[in-house]
Amino acid sequence: MASGTAHELTPRQARRIAVRAQLLSAGRPTDVLDVVRHLGFLQVDLTRVVAEHGDLVLWTRLGGSYDPEDLEELVGDGALVEHKAHLVPSEDIALFAADMALWPGEPPLKEWQEDVRDWVAANDGCRRDVLALLRAEGPTAARDIPDTCDVPWRSSGWTNDKNVMKLLECMESRGEVAVASREGRERRWDLAERIHPGDAPVPVAEAHLQLAARRLRALGIARPRALEAWEEKHDVRGVGEAARIEGVRGVWRVDPAYLDDASLDDDFEGRTAILSPLDRLIFDRKRMEDVFGFDYQLEMYKPVAKRQWGYWAMPVLDGDELVGKVDATADREGGMLIVDAVHEDGDWSAARRRRVDAELGALGEWLGLEVVRSS
Repeated sequence: MASGTAHELTPRQARRIAVRAQLLSAGRPTDVLDVVRHLGFLQVDLTRVVAEHGDLVLWTRLGGSYDPEDLEELVGDGALVEHKAHLVPSEDIALFAADMALWPGEPPLKEWQEDVRDWVAANDGCRRDVLALLRAEGPTAARDIPDTCDVPWRSSGWTNDKNVMKLLECMESRGEVAVASREGRERRWDLAERIHPGDAPVPVAEAHLQLAARRLRALGIARPRALEAWEEKHDVRGVGEAARIEGVRGVWRVDPAYLDDASLDDDFEGRTAILSPLDRLIFDRKRMEDVFGFDYQLEMYKPVAKRQWGYWAMPVLDGDELVGKVDATADREGGMLIVDAVHEDGDWSAARRRRVDAELGALGEWLGLEVVRSS
């Protein structure tokens, strides 16, 4: 490719890059920590309609050999640490440390950043009380930390008056405290110096570039300025190479590591996977639509009457295509994985139905549940 010229990709090639980047092609990885390192993080979401998000992500990559205790062990021994509701490799804290030191952000600050900074400053006494308590007591739940805030946290949402919780989250962003463990949904907090490995911070510009490169490696292909979450700041403009997808507007960035493989064309070997609704392959819904032409929304917050596919409907990947949704619920007491519906997009062949049925069977076996169709 000449300098300044974009790679020309077919839609199928773009899909295959995205699938391979997310470790969802036929060749399965074998190590939990290696998977998390490649993906960059596991979002902490404890919804257990079928299985917790992190466990489902790892099962779709590793297969039936994955045991949730493997993830618990990595968290327990400090190989993975929780940072802002994401499990990340502990060595990556060095990439976040410069941003922690710059909290609430690099100047010029936005108005909301100034407001948060001023609120924390107004409650500096409580902040010092929290640090003293954690230093003396060790890991502690927010509900067991006295609220000595002088100024309450105001919000139009559910965090209104959640002073200690909000202060802890700000202190986490500052690198002062960290999540030591979870007991159910409850986080236990400790001093960050006891949780983080203490590696030297990577300078902020270099750290941002590394994080952007890792993000593109995990996605394979992405819009230059697109971000996956409201607080994410590492777009991929400065990494990878330019690419165009036939029939899709605009220029993308692609990780060149995925361009030289013959599997972009006839030698690609895919598999069938039933994905978490929060899976990173489909988390950016605009990218999902542009690359895969897939129509999907998470409907758990919609009224029942307005749902098309189900409360926790799981997207179905078959080869390099997203082809439908599975609406299922784990009834652990009853020992069943209840499948309420399999929504087929387009015309499914008998072979595709067999592959999806086999994957549902594998999901049930991994969960230790019998797969039961509700109708």
